[in-house]
Amino acid sequence: MPLGLRSPENKKAPFVRHAVGLLAGLVLAGALAACGHNYYPAKGDNKPHPGVARAHSLPIHGIDVSHHQGQIDWHAVARAGTRFAFIKATDGGDHLDRRFHENWRAARAAGIPRGAYHFVYWCRPAHEQVAWFAQNVPVEHDALPPVLDLEWNNHSACRPNLSREEVLEKIRIMLAGMEAHTGKVPIIYTDINFHRDILEGVPLDNPMWLRSVAAQPHERYRNRPWAFWQYTQTGTVPGVRGEVDRNVYYGNEQEWIQFFLTGCEPRNYLRLAAQGRCTALK
Repeated sequence: MPLGLRSPENKKAPFVRHAVGLLAGLVLAGALAACGHNYYPAKGDNKPHPGVARAHSLPIHGIDVSHHQGQIDWHAVARAGTRFAFIKATDGGDHLDRRFHENWRAARAAGIPRGAYHFVYWCRPAHEQVAWFAQNVPVEHDALPPVLDLEWNNHSACRPNLSREEVLEKIRIMLAGMEAHTGKVPIIYTDINFHRDILEGVPLDNPMWLRSVAAQPHERYRNRPWAFWQYTQTGTVPGVRGEVDRNVYYGNEQEWIQFFLTGCEPRNYLRLAAQGRCTALK
């Protein structure tokens, strides 16, 4: 099997067969992208910021979407060179994005690796949010790791009076629950304000997906390595009507394929694999 995929149990065979097909697509897309180092000229940005220009020089680009993008032509998104998609799944303990299952199935059918994200609602108990995510997000072995979206609920009626320690405990419970459900180390998405208030200085095993739309992440997040960078919210991509968030992966083609195959960020792979938290590379 390519790059040492483990022989699956019978019940996992359909997922692994699809993963092998996705892997072939990843390799082909990488070969096409490498030609001339002109990464995905079909994509654009309605309000490009000079502070994030470096993102355009990195090879692995993707998007994140919710029902706000309406109906998406995922095959057109794939043809534009999109290498991954993070899809809104759940919010709090009782909200399911109304296009999640449609987007989840269609992105997979188009050959785009995708992961589901959960938006944390700070007025809801952590265990209820984990249960809601697990109830609605299928376990598929060719999916990317799940994402825990950590932001303040500034646009809601939720005004929690939580200490930093209480917030971190909620996060710990949700990360552990999502990992137990999917079998993969969750990605943490966050913005500058939440990271400054809560996460700065906290050691984390999780791949970090950082929002920074006017500067490179190292200029806004102190001593925080990143795996994914959301660098604009005014992106344009064929197949998506209107604007869409655009993102980039930190590494090269080989690192991206390793991340896809193992579910672990390559820089942390050896340490986490020793804990049994990554798919093995043989």
